[in-house]
Amino acid sequence: MFDLVFDCVDCKPDRYGASPALVFKLRIAETTGTKLHSIGLRCQFRIEPQRRHYSAAESQGLTDLFGGPERYGETLHPMQLAMMAVNVQGFTGSTEVDVTVPCSYDLEVATGRYFDALREGDIPLVLLFSGTVFYRTDDGSVTVGQIPWDKEASYRLPVAIWREMIDIFFPNSGWLMLRNDTVAALTRFKSREAVAGWDETLALLLDRAGEERP
Repeated sequence: MFDLVFDCVDCKPDRYGASPALVFKLRIAETTGTKLHSIGLRCQFRIEPQRRHYSAAESQGLTDLFGGPERYGETLHPMQLAMMAVNVQGFTGSTEVDVTVPCSYDLEVATGRYFDALREGDIPLVLLFSGTVFYRTDDGSVTVGQIPWDKEASYRLPVAIWREMIDIFFPNSGWLMLRNDTVAALTRFKSREAVAGWDETLALLLDRAGEERP
């Protein structure tokens, strides 16, 4: 029988992908000496927001998600980031494998809003593992086993890594999803005021509303 130990040892932006993604490096160790032929691995990435402190500026940016700091005891619940599948080639002892996780910068998505609100420090993650293992038994035959549901690993993702990833694809930019009628109204306003671009259009509206901007 096999026994697996999982660790997440690194994370970096996927610089050559078509869209923002993070590449997590997993180290998988088999502790009994069993020869593994392959693993059909499933990995659930979950954010655990209750496991870090938030500055006043971060708390302000998280109000829509969690309410004020006085409610954090009730509202800071784990959030699903991704569920990924990867095929792991056979090994004896230990191996490392990369898992690429697509990331959204859409501020209508809860995880995008959470990441965007953070300024420094780490993002607490827990990785939950499941899947199918093909391995060789003592009599030389190949059999199949399941990864127990209690296999997991913790990782603290630096906020700077997430911001580096976003800056690669969308430097100094953000995304907002608007209804079609809102876009149509903004387009009419932009044309009527002869404004050059969308940044300038929104800046003009903010100025007229008396909103201070950095």
